[in-house]
Amino acid sequence: MKYKGSVSRRVFVVFNYCFITLTCLLCLYPILNILAISFSSKTAVNAGQVGILPVGFHLDAYKYVMQNDQFFTSFGIAVKRLLLGVFFNMTLTILAAYPLAKSRKMFPKRDVFMWYFLVAMLFNGGLIPTYLVVKETGILNSIWALILPGAVPIYNIILLQNYFKGLPDEIYDSARIDGAGEWRILGQIFLPLSKPVLATLVTFAAVGHWNSWFDGIIYMNRIERYPLQSYLQTVVAKIDTSTIMDMSQIENIVTRNNRAAQIFVAMVPILCVYPFLQKYFTKGIVLGSVKG
Repeated sequence: MKYKGSVSRRVFVVFNYCFITLTCLLCLYPILNILAISFSSKTAVNAGQVGILPVGFHLDAYKYVMQNDQFFTSFGIAVKRLLLGVFFNMTLTILAAYPLAKSRKMFPKRDVFMWYFLVAMLFNGGLIPTYLVVKETGILNSIWALILPGAVPIYNIILLQNYFKGLPDEIYDSARIDGAGEWRILGQIFLPLSKPVLATLVTFAAVGHWNSWFDGIIYMNRIERYPLQSYLQTVVAKIDTSTIMDMSQIENIVTRNNRAAQIFVAMVPILCVYPFLQKYFTKGIVLGSVKG
C-alpha cells in the first residue's frame, strides 16, 4: 500500500502499524500461553519451560475437566442463563431506551426517569441488601437469581437511547403521518436502523452473563445449580481428586495445567461468537455514545 504525503506522515503511519501489531501480540500472548500450558506436561510447566507452544503434549488436563458430569450440567445452566439473560437485557433495554429518546415535549417526565436511572447506576444497596431482596422474592437457588438482579443494564440503556436520539426526526414524523403507532415505529423502523448498536449491546450482555461467576456462588446453595464459571471457579480453587476416574492422570497434571484448561474451555464459546459481532462493535459504541 502506497501513501502519499510528507515524510512525517509516512513515519506516523509506519509507527501506528508497528504499535498496533505489538499491541495485538501482547494481547494474544497470554491466550496462547494458557493454551500451551493446558497441553503441556507437568515437568515442563513446573520448570517454566512453556511459552506459546506446548512442551510434552498431552490431553490429561482436558480429560480431567470434562470427565465429570457436573461440567456438562454447569455448561447447560450457563447456556440457559446466557439465552434468558440476553433476551431480558435486550428487551428491557429497548423498552426503556425508546421513550427516553423522546423530546421533553413528547415525554415531559423524561428527565425524572433519566435521573432515576443515573442514580441507580452510580449507587446500589450493596451485597447483603441485594441478597436479602433475592431471598425474600423467592428466587434464591434458581436460574432467575442470576438474571433478574441485573436485568436492567442502565449503561446499555443510555447507549441505545443516545443512538435513537441521533436518528433523524423526519423518520418518526413521516411514520406518524402515515398512521404508524409507537410499537410499529419501534419494531419496523428504529430497530432495523439500530443493528450496529444492538449487536454491540448483545455482545456486552452475552459476555457479562457468560463470564459472571460470583453471583452463582452467592445465590446458589448447591453446586449442581452452579453455572459454568462458578463451577470452574470452585475447581480452580481446589482440585477434587475424588472425581478423577483414572488416578494416573494426577501424575501428568498440576494445578496450572488444570486451571489453564478450564480457562480456555470457558473462553471458546465467546471466541466463536465474537468475530461475527466484531464488525458492529466499534461502530455501535461510537454512534451510541456521542449523539444527543
